[in-house]
Amino acid sequence: MNIAQVKEKLKADFLSLDFKQEGIKKVSSLMDGTRRHVMKFAPWKEYAYMPHVSFSVGYSNDYIFLKYFVKEKEIRAHANQLQGSVWEDSCVEFFVSFDGDGGYYNFEFNCLGNFLAAFGPSKTERSFLEKEVMKGIVTLASVIRHEIEDIQWELTAAIPVSSFVHSSIGNLQGTSCNANFYKCGDLLSDPHFIAWSNIESATPNFHLPEYFGSVEFN
Repeated sequence: MNIAQVKEKLKADFLSLDFKQEGIKKVSSLMDGTRRHVMKFAPWKEYAYMPHVSFSVGYSNDYIFLKYFVKEKEIRAHANQLQGSVWEDSCVEFFVSFDGDGGYYNFEFNCLGNFLAAFGPSKTERSFLEKEVMKGIVTLASVIRHEIEDIQWELTAAIPVSSFVHSSIGNLQGTSCNANFYKCGDLLSDPHFIAWSNIESATPNFHLPEYFGSVEFN
């Protein structure tokens, strides 16, 4: 069966809260009680190492909320500024498109909570989101456990609907989007590229929206 025919699907959980009043810590706590989805595909055999990664997706009237739960044997955290090379670190990612966009957004976060965000129609045709837009995105990262054999860390992100500046989005409820969720670490001792919705490509490439799965905001 063609991989493109078995795209993943999930339903985001509605969180009833006022983010500006209650903040990212409250979101992180609430996300612990939402449904988790596992990244189970390592599409490229030469990069066979698979850290254990699951994630949750929530939303409110004004935000999309993400929480990643990662367990891997090492972490790297060098990128320390907006729009830095976070993909070289221990990194989790969210790629998303809405109908009629003419492109897709990529949000990439390292284990410190530093991130980049861009929009465009392909991997080579992208523009970073403006700094004023980036200021509205809030992250919370923490190392939960550090042992000899594995390190467990979490990342919570709150992305305002207003961040999707190339889209016409009102209330998310009752709508859907196309998306994929990733974990990578290009400069770790065991580089890896894992995905929620599988990808078919000769070389590692997350920028293939034809393999995005679907997220429903019910």
